Amino acid sequence: MTAVSPRLEEVTPDTVLEACRLEVAPEQRKFVSPVAQSLAEAYVHPDTAWPRLICDGDRIVGFVMAFFDVRFDYDADVPDAPLRSGLWRLAIAAGEQGRGYGRFAVGAVNEEIRRRGGAVSTVTWHGGEGGPEEFYLRLGYRKRGLTDDDEYLGDLDLTG
Repeated sequence: MTAVSPRLEEVTPDTVLEACRLEVAPEQRKFVSPVAQSLAEAYVHPDTAWPRLICDGDRIVGFVMAFFDVRFDYDADVPDAPLRSGLWRLAIAAGEQGRGYGRFAVGAVNEEIRRRGGAVSTVTWHGGEGGPEEFYLRLGYRKRGLTDDDEYLGDLDLTG
């Protein structure tokens, strides 16, 4: 039997409905927006958003959306603050969690940031029990503070 590796795929007319049906675990719904909302945001921000399906074989196991070259309010008091790139959304299907798909997706986003010349990956998250904070900290992100939207901001140096 051949092992299948996860990969990122563009959302297409053939996969958009299945993508929108992707559900995270019920206790995680307060931490992640529905895929349909993410795709709507990608539609209105085509120069910034990078939505991708996380696939394993013929299965859609998750969704990830990156952003590139965005000015953050968090940096408003920092003269000449660089534009940020990073992880906008991450959703792993409830039945597919714990298999490394989230780690894979974050790594793939970070590789895309590097490919585009970036050196830092940014992520924001809502705090709370059962939230994604420990996941991002385990991946090496450093918590920097709160955004104007009361989300935690973390970043990861991609040069090392």
